[in-house]
Amino acid sequence: VQLVESGGGLVQAGGSLRLSCQASGRTFSDFTMAWFRQASGKEREFVAGISWRGSSTDYGDSSEGRFTISRDNAKSMAYLQMTSLKPEDTAVYYCAARWRSYVDFGATQYAYWGQGTQVTVSS
Repeated sequence: VQLVESGGGLVQAGGSLRLSCQASGRTFSDFTMAWFRQASGKEREFVAGISWRGSSTDYGDSSEGRFTISRDNAKSMAYLQMTSLKPEDTAVYYCAARWRSYVDFGATQYAYWGQGTQVTVSS
């Protein structure tokens, strides 16, 4: 499956952004989707995930309560709604997919990745 992220940009602290991930090439509903982020000089970090059935979601500690992941299987899209953004949320955000499995917090468990979209939060 091919993944393309969009929606990143520059936003002030306290603002909101919605990231989108367009999937193609395979049956989207067969894939568990996740968002990761990587800040400069840091390891890739799990942000949120949604199961392939859409029945369960998981969030990283830094995003719990502020971010919401969702999916639209009819459009082959995954979304990350981010609110109350902080400067420490600044990173490249990646969409990732794994076939018919539970949400995993480890980046190595995802075989498919997008190219990333930059999110910059100014103070």
